[in-house]
Amino acid sequence: MRLVFWNICAGGGMRAPRIAARLRAWGPDVAALCEFRHTPPSLGLSRALAEHGLVHQCTTAAGASNGLLLASRWPLRRVRGRTEPGEPGRWLLADVAAPRPLTAGVMHVPNRVSGRKDVFYADVLSTVRGWRRGPAVLLGDTNSGRPGVDEEVPVFGPREAAWLDAIERLGWADAFRALHGAARAYTWYSPNGRNGFRLDQAFVNRALQSRLKGVAHDWGARRRAGAGLALSDHAALLLDLSD
Repeated sequence: MRLVFWNICAGGGMRAPRIAARLRAWGPDVAALCEFRHTPPSLGLSRALAEHGLVHQCTTAAGASNGLLLASRWPLRRVRGRTEPGEPGRWLLADVAAPRPLTAGVMHVPNRVSGRKDVFYADVLSTVRGWRRGPAVLLGDTNSGRPGVDEEVPVFGPREAAWLDAIERLGWADAFRALHGAARAYTWYSPNGRNGFRLDQAFVNRALQSRLKGVAHDWGARRRAGAGLALSDHAALLLDLSD
């Protein structure tokens, strides 16, 4: 079973057909898109995923604002909770009726300068604390990482580290770290400094960790310095689970 998470950057724009082609090549069973919008390019991506068999879809997108899309080969049932993040468009949770069911969550954590990051952090922790829904994975652009490990220059601080530590204590493993240890990998580069950061992550709870087979980052196309976007300013995250 393959899950793909990808921040497609501002709805995809003119890149949308090439993004769709790359998604088809990866062959996901579940696809989660960040910065998905209710605009023609994003809606074209939604149709392309449906044509690929991911006909069950739910989204938080409204108009030209950034939202999330979850698309699956199997039926989805949206899950809502009183402790979930209230930030509009940035949280989506659904049960996936796969042969081996699981719950998939998608999130887009606000950046630090917004002033809303710590509230979102607290809501995520409230949602996963005492989880009773069985196997689950949270995928997202968290705008977070571990200081000195997930960054080429210092950006992350003690609050990012504390949040990641808390998720781990609650039994949700960073899938990339679980399989690759302290290896360095970056999923976003600053447009000015060209410094890399691992912002895109998957957290797998204890009930799902035994099925974790592979985690990889893929830019979908060769990145060339100074050439602008290849397919997105973020690498995609490919997560493979045993059937």
